[in-house]
Amino acid sequence: MQTTPVEFYSEGDRLAGLWRTPDEPGPYRAIVQGPGWLGLKDAKLYVRYHEALVAAGFAVLVFDYRGFGDSGGDRGILSPARQLQDLVNAVSYLTTRDDVDPDAIGVFGTGGTGGGNAVLLADADPRVKAAVSQVPVADGTDWLHRMRQEHEWLAFLAGLEEDRRLRVTTGEGRLVHPREEIMVPTPERRATTIKADVDDRIPSAIPLSCAEEILAYRPIDAAARLTTPLLVIGVEGDATTPTDHAERLYAAARGPKQLVVQRHTTHYAAYDRYWEQTTPLIVDWLDRYVRPSHVDVRTTRSPGQDEHLERMEAPQ
Repeated sequence: MQTTPVEFYSEGDRLAGLWRTPDEPGPYRAIVQGPGWLGLKDAKLYVRYHEALVAAGFAVLVFDYRGFGDSGGDRGILSPARQLQDLVNAVSYLTTRDDVDPDAIGVFGTGGTGGGNAVLLADADPRVKAAVSQVPVADGTDWLHRMRQEHEWLAFLAGLEEDRRLRVTTGEGRLVHPREEIMVPTPERRATTIKADVDDRIPSAIPLSCAEEILAYRPIDAAARLTTPLLVIGVEGDATTPTDHAERLYAAARGPKQLVVQRHTTHYAAYDRYWEQTTPLIVDWLDRYVRPSHVDVRTTRSPGQDEHLERMEAPQ
């Protein structure tokens, strides 16, 4: 696998990415990935997924969102809406490359909003042929609520309301630690070292107002419109990204879909424990659906049924 630093722009801000390719020349089918919750492009956690995809002939673009890592933009602004813009612009960037087949682009996302963003991109951008969403968040309000006891949740909402008043009367709001005061880490998250290589480079203070966008974060609504093939991977009894979020995304999706539930493990342990079982499923899903399309066949079996789309390749 070859890794090359690349740059492109999103709404005028420079984004830094890593372009991972097979040793053989392209054009390649391509997979785009935006990092998960507070993640960065060069996290070691992602490398083995990229190695498996590259071994199957894909190229992978992973990048830092605006304001994070090596990318430009306002530092420490945690905005799912901006992240979706960045992902759409990353797809556009892929279509400009001579070594990419622009008709064969997919998305892979893992880790909370990383998994949710994959669903949002597949819904927003018809150029994306298939999506993989691993341990996703489907509903931001429910996610933040379930991290807290009810009295803590009510205090959190009261703090947001006070911050709104502060912003309109002084022009500035509170700064908070995103992992401690917006997301509430589980004991497993505090103990794990799986993201230790990038943890010291995430922002330690962001505006509390960023929580407003997390509360409005709704990949579940996107899934209900989605006909793009979707693979969802969850963890049974997940204390970090609730299992039913993965199940709800799967149930809502209208196109080809598959749900994988990893049992007898935990959110962070699953990355290692079932690596050999889940990774081939990810690669197979993307290999099956991220392909050039020369003839599209749309079929509706009977009135009231969803339309089925079959994409056919022609010999070159």
